Order: sequence, then C-alpha cells, then structure tokens
Amino acid sequence: MGKILLIDDDPIFTRFLGDYITQEYPLLAVDVCNNPLEALAAIRRTPYDLILIDFEMPAMDGRKLMNFAVQSGIEKRRIVILSSRDADFLHEQCPMGSCLAVLNKHEVRQKAVLDMIFSSLSQKAVQGA
Repeated sequence: MGKILLIDDDPIFTRFLGDYITQEYPLLAVDVCNNPLEALAAIRRTPYDLILIDFEMPAMDGRKLMNFAVQSGIEKRRIVILSSRDADFLHEQCPMGSCLAVLNKHEVRQKAVLDMIFSSLSQKAVQGA
C-alpha cells in the first residue's frame, strides 16, 4: 500500500482531498496533518511514498517543511507543493528540481496532474503487493 502524508491547515480541503484519494485510489493510505508542527513528527516516524505540502500555513511555511522532509531523508521527487498562489509565484519560490511538482490546489486543470501522480503511486503499490 502506498503511503501519502497530506499537510494543510485547511481541514475542509484535507477532508475533501483525503476522501477523494481514498475513494479513487484504494491502494493508497492517507495521513492528514492540519498542523504543520505535528507533521514534523509524522515525517520522522513514517516512510511516506508521497508528501503533499501546503505552501502557506501558520507556524511553519511549506518551504521549511519541504526542507525538513528532504533533510529527514525524503527524496525531493516524493514532495508536491500545493498552494492557492499562481504558478509563476510558486515556480519562483520552488524552482524546478526542488520537488516533484508545484500545483495550484484550486485550479481544476491541476487535478489531472495530481491524478497522474496518484495513479503512478497506486500502480507501484500493486507491483509491490
């Protein structure tokens, strides 16, 4: 089973996305952290296949969380940054190569990118089973 950590301070968004992943990709398990500080312990304790991080949160921003995850041994290609900011701003803050993808979480077209990522992770879970 593939393990995903979803870190976002918006519980409505995390509930929506977590439920979507659970329904559409039953081989993927989702852990949710609405508090970025609690996510630090989760990153240390569990080997996640994918981490989705909101870029702007109180107490700790997504870039700091991403850096912590990488320093903790998570590969950059296993991290996706989500934000309501436009793509130009996000790519300036997280240049290509700093993570797998930087996506606007409210833009419908970006859902297709997330689905490709979830589908690939799900296929790997099937192969590993």
